[in-house]
Amino acid sequence: MHGLGNDFVVIDGINQSFQPSPDVIRFLANRRFGVGCDQVLLIEPPQTSAAEFRYRIFNSDGGEVEQCGNGARCFARYVYDRGLTQNTRIPVETMSGLIELNLEHEHDLVTVNMGVPVLEPAQIPFVADALAISYSIDVDGGRQEISAVSMGNPHAVLIVDNVDLAEVNHLGPLIESHPRFPRRTNVGFMQIEDEHRIRLRVYERGAGETLACGTGACAAVVAGCIQGRLQSPVTVSLPGGELVIQWNGSHNPVCMTGPATHVFEGQIEL
Repeated sequence: MHGLGNDFVVIDGINQSFQPSPDVIRFLANRRFGVGCDQVLLIEPPQTSAAEFRYRIFNSDGGEVEQCGNGARCFARYVYDRGLTQNTRIPVETMSGLIELNLEHEHDLVTVNMGVPVLEPAQIPFVADALAISYSIDVDGGRQEISAVSMGNPHAVLIVDNVDLAEVNHLGPLIESHPRFPRRTNVGFMQIEDEHRIRLRVYERGAGETLACGTGACAAVVAGCIQGRLQSPVTVSLPGGELVIQWNGSHNPVCMTGPATHVFEGQIEL
């Protein structure tokens, strides 16, 4: 499946046993020797009565991560289309807490309540003396101004004049592994076109640049809103397509709307 070109291998871990070791994940994600994907998504029974399913996400490097917004939309489409649920509003357990998935049949879209963004540095986690709208960090002998946001996973957001010219593949890995992000981070490069529209490229932690990043889109909009540069709703144009992000500020959740596309299904022996 894919969400705007951010592609996934989705595995039913309810009706079969699947052990997601790093070696197995890396094999599945390999685009030459495996199936090929940015992330592997695993559907499991919930561990809490508040959820219908447990949603686990593994990056192509084999590491398990907290959240993936584009994957969440594909998750919703998968469990509904395959009869694992008849509900169009689906509470799902993730490593970072509960999220709610809502299917909108008339437009074949999925809206995900991604929860309240986290800005407190220690909870992102990000090393800083105090909470701020933006932070200056040392990168490659220079200084970069970033916003730090968690959408269940950490994000650094940079504002750039032109995303086409942004040094995504140079600055991305340097900021991803920056010592001020103890668990590494996703890195978003945001170009603001007007207060309701941005362009965005994202270098994802453990996966490199992808065609779209749902949590990255949410984090970028939050960063732009707290700086007074954006107003909800915001259309986020990514290389793979567009998402619509709504956030009413303060302690309100971020809602993301976009498509989820089935590409093919099959079986593989592991």
